[in-house]
Amino acid sequence: MNETVRRIVGPTILLHSGNYFDFEAPEASAFTIEDIAHGLAMTCRFAGHCNRHYSVAQHSVHISHMVPKQYAYEGLMHDAPEFAVGDMAKPLKVICPDYSTVEKRVERAVFKRFNVSLPLPVSIKEADIRMLATEQRQLMNNADRWHHTHGRAPYDFEIPTWTPEEAKARFLERYAELTGAA
Repeated sequence: MNETVRRIVGPTILLHSGNYFDFEAPEASAFTIEDIAHGLAMTCRFAGHCNRHYSVAQHSVHISHMVPKQYAYEGLMHDAPEFAVGDMAKPLKVICPDYSTVEKRVERAVFKRFNVSLPLPVSIKEADIRMLATEQRQLMNNADRWHHTHGRAPYDFEIPTWTPEEAKARFLERYAELTGAA
């Protein structure tokens, strides 16, 4: 069988760059930081059920500013695997164990390619939870007690509205700032 055809009909997705991402061999797939930024910018948090578009890319940029400076890069990249696997809602992840297996494999490949060490620092998880509390209050107009945010104070800033294009640009700018990439 022609390799291109196998990749199209197999467990692959076509990336913005035109490359294919293979879920069976993520480490061998050709993907770039631009693919990551684009995918994250087009992926809305909370399965799209926000009061406005709020992308994983924007969330990641905010996290990179909330953690100690020495972890800013890891904060920016903490959700990078979602460029391929999406931002599946936590309750659905719990009942889909096969998804978690794929997600972890993609995470290892992405983090290895972009030199992000596992496990991620505790400060990133803490910032992520506080950001979730902030997002819940501002983007979901919801004050229910979510198990994941219990006891965590939301951040004291208004989440700005970014278009997907702006989120992608800001993600790439932050990446360049943190890595020295031009």
